[in-house]
Amino acid sequence: QVQLVESGGGLVQPGGSLRLSCAASGTIFSIDVMGWYRQAPGNQRELVATVTSGGSTKYADSAKGRFTISRDNAKKTVYLQMNSLKTEDTAVYYCKAVILTRFEYWGQGTQVTVSS
Repeated sequence: QVQLVESGGGLVQPGGSLRLSCAASGTIFSIDVMGWYRQAPGNQRELVATVTSGGSTKYADSAKGRFTISRDNAKKTVYLQMNSLKTEDTAVYYCKAVILTRFEYWGQGTQVTVSS
């Protein structure tokens, strides 16, 4: 069984920064893709950023230039550095891992609130 545990969420003022972490545990040989998604109240879950085991990244337009995704394959951990946060970034942020190209696992989510 694979488990993902997120951390690093919280309350921050507009313009501030947060760093989210997501650690995977369980019987895992390798993780193909790790990523971050978010869901605001009343909205569908949406992609924020993903990173492959080889380091290729993909960002939502809303994240480009402000957020940076990275991963430590040895630690089976993915990070999301979020800078210049806006109120519209407020959401529950979920970590996702894709294993063997087809098995998807989700974390429980961590709340990010951007407010003055």
